[in-house]
Amino acid sequence: MRLETYSSGTGDHTIALVHGAMAHHGTWHAVEAELVARGHRVLGVDMRGHGRSPRGPYSVEALGDDLADSLPTGLDAVVGHSMGGVALSLAVERLVPRRAVYVDPAFRLPPMADDAGERMRRVFATADVEGVRQLNPRWSDADVEKELSGFASFDPAFFDFVASEVAGRDFLPERPAVPSLVLRAGNGITVDPRAARELAERGFTVRVVEGAGHCVHRDEPAALVDALDGWVRGRAPSPRRAVAGAARARL
Repeated sequence: MRLETYSSGTGDHTIALVHGAMAHHGTWHAVEAELVARGHRVLGVDMRGHGRSPRGPYSVEALGDDLADSLPTGLDAVVGHSMGGVALSLAVERLVPRRAVYVDPAFRLPPMADDAGERMRRVFATADVEGVRQLNPRWSDADVEKELSGFASFDPAFFDFVASEVAGRDFLPERPAVPSLVLRAGNGITVDPRAARELAERGFTVRVVEGAGHCVHRDEPAALVDALDGWVRGRAPSPRRAVAGAARARL
């Protein structure tokens, strides 16, 4: 499937950003703007079932195929958040970017309750500015707006697929196809310390952004941009230095 794609900036390095479930390309807005300001060209996509891209059918294989069909090969970096990270892991050997970045990837989502899909439908139906801001007090007004627009342009059947076919399964890659950085959220649940150790043993560079929740790009956008910018320019993040502000990188 050909995904809806977006482009900004005219820099020499090109970075593609792939969002997670229940979002769209616009949720990267702060990261995108800063990367463009630092001289990068940025590509974005709406995943299948999100934003302006076509709807289903849904499978993990299809998500990877979509990226391979929609993004150019040989980019300087491709970045995937959450389910976008799973999709990237399935497409990376075909995309062959110089580097890959997995932001709190959903390689091991915990099992979900049988009524998870119905509960999420109620969230979509009742979500408003006040509720999103209460759950995410560090987010900007633009982050709140993008969250709500993501909900409005999201196919709930995609969440049913995540609950039934992704949650509780193991998508941890056996090896990195290209030099690969995993940035896990200090307060996240998708990459726990055990998974971080396994990824490091398999050849991934693994760091944690302290204080960030699952949406690292909205909780700690400056930390994420610093890590991305350095990684694309060939500087691996040190496990002992600050990523940005109070956020620190460590295994």
